Amino acid sequence: MLRGHYRSGDGTLTTITDSEGIRRALDDTQGLLWLDLESPSPEEGAVLSDVFDFHPLTIEDCLAPRLDPPKIDDYRRYLFLVVHGVEEYPPSAEGRELEPLELDLYLGDNYVVSCHLAPVAAVSRLLERCQRGGPVLDHDADFLLHALLDGLVDDMLPVVDELNETVDRAEEQVLSDPQRSTLQEILLVRRNSLRLRRFTTAEREIANRLSRGEFPTLVREEAYVYFRDVYDHLVRIEYLVESVRDLADGALNTYLSVVSNRLNEVMKVLTAAAAIFLPLALIPAVFGMNFTGHTWPPWDEPWSFGLVVGAMAALGGIMAFLFRRRNWI
Repeated sequence: MLRGHYRSGDGTLTTITDSEGIRRALDDTQGLLWLDLESPSPEEGAVLSDVFDFHPLTIEDCLAPRLDPPKIDDYRRYLFLVVHGVEEYPPSAEGRELEPLELDLYLGDNYVVSCHLAPVAAVSRLLERCQRGGPVLDHDADFLLHALLDGLVDDMLPVVDELNETVDRAEEQVLSDPQRSTLQEILLVRRNSLRLRRFTTAEREIANRLSRGEFPTLVREEAYVYFRDVYDHLVRIEYLVESVRDLADGALNTYLSVVSNRLNEVMKVLTAAAAIFLPLALIPAVFGMNFTGHTWPPWDEPWSFGLVVGAMAALGGIMAFLFRRRNWI
């Protein structure tokens, strides 16, 4: 799907859907063009090479189904960025692993091109604002790039908050009634936090490079403070993700400790029971042997069986009382 929005030099907003309209917009150095490609067809993807003349390596990164790592490349005439985002709703609520969404961006003098193979919530919101006539294209191309990056980063915060709440719920469940499903939930949060940290660290470096004047021909000095704000948000997200991972590790250790303590309690009860029944098994084993001569008690007396059973019961009761008094059982 190809969607283009163009603000001319005199402030007129128009929608562009063909190559000729894109070429006319690029010729207007005072205007601003935003072209968005979502799951582009081969004909739509050809615009990147035929109209913009982008480097083939960047086009391959845009159209390939694989997930490329975040990066920023300077091609003099334009910048090429690969950034990652996450789905708008929390992945942990669905009980599945977090899957990053790749967004490829081109920044030129008077244009921004975004390309993604799956819907991105931040891009969809900005497109809706453009369709309603919002002030998305009122500034230069670097401000539009900031709006895309800022929306992408802001969508990560609800995910991190949900991961944090999931760990809190798991900790309460571990202390009350640890189940195997609780362990799986903790491990899922731990994996998601690691994946989130993996690409936020790289994106933090991208925002840092954009905010320190490394690309003065395409990013104006007035925009530095805005990219620095994105950098600060990424630093905060990275700190929160580290906190979530530490909490998940703590919850995992708590779960293992609780399970181990429960196992120790069970083993203690079984050991105490075995200690009680061991002498009870010894008494009938001794008196059940075929002795000759005078034995005590005489097995031919009617009261001998009851005496042995009573002695066994008394001994077992005394041992259970002593174990209980020492809190062994």
